[in-house]
Amino acid sequence: MPKRGKQYKNAVSEIDRQKIYDLADALDNVLKIKFAKFDESVDIAVRLGVDPRHADQMVRSSVILPNGTGKTARVLVFAKGDKEKEAMAAGADFAGSDELIEKIKGGWLEFDKTIATPDMMGEVGKIGRILGPRNLMPNAKLGTVTFDIARVVNEIKKGKVDFRVDKAGVVHAVMGKSSFGVDKLAENILAFIDKLIQLKPSTSKGIYLRAISVSSTMGPGFKVDPLQVRSLIKST
Repeated sequence: MPKRGKQYKNAVSEIDRQKIYDLADALDNVLKIKFAKFDESVDIAVRLGVDPRHADQMVRSSVILPNGTGKTARVLVFAKGDKEKEAMAAGADFAGSDELIEKIKGGWLEFDKTIATPDMMGEVGKIGRILGPRNLMPNAKLGTVTFDIARVVNEIKKGKVDFRVDKAGVVHAVMGKSSFGVDKLAENILAFIDKLIQLKPSTSKGIYLRAISVSSTMGPGFKVDPLQVRSLIKST
C-alpha cells in the first residue's frame, strides 16, 4: 500500500468512498477537496465490460475534448518535402525526417505527440524501441500515420486524447484542469464516454460501462453513476 500524506487523509475523511454520485456532484466534490497548490489535472477511470486478452475486445482510439485538456501538446511530425512544410504551417513544433530520427537516437525526447506520413514509417520503425514504451510511436489506429498532416496537427493542438483499455479492463484519461470548473469538465467527460460507447465491441456481453471514477491528480476518486451519465449523453 502506498503511503498517503496528511492532506490526502484529511480529504478522504470528508467523503463517503462508497457513495455513487451524479456526474456534476462528483466533479463538485473533486474541486472542493483539492488541496494541491498547483492547477491539478482531473482524471477519469472507466471500467469496461470487456476482456482485453481478446483482440476483438481491445478498446483503443482517440477523442477531441470540447474544451481541450488544459495543456498544449508539443507535436513532432516525421515528414519530408511539402508535407514537412505543411506540418510547420499547421502549428507543429518540430518536423523533419532523418535528422529528427538521429536526434531521438541520441536521447532527445522534448515532445509529447508524434505524427508520421506513411512513407516515413519504415525509418520511424528503427526508433520504435525508444518511442514505443513511451507511447510516442505514430499509430494508424489512432490516426497519427497519415498524409492529412494539417488536420491531425490541428486536432492534437485542440485537445485530442488517445486512450486504450488496460489489462484490467480500465481506461484512464485526463479530462482537463481543475480551473476548468464543473461545466467544462462535464462536457469533456460526456464526449469521452460517448466515444467509449461508440466503440463497444460486438463481442462484449453484459454491462459495458461497469464503473466510472473521477479524481484530481493528488486527490481521492469519486464514483459516478454510469446510468446517469448515459442519460446525459442521450439528452444532448
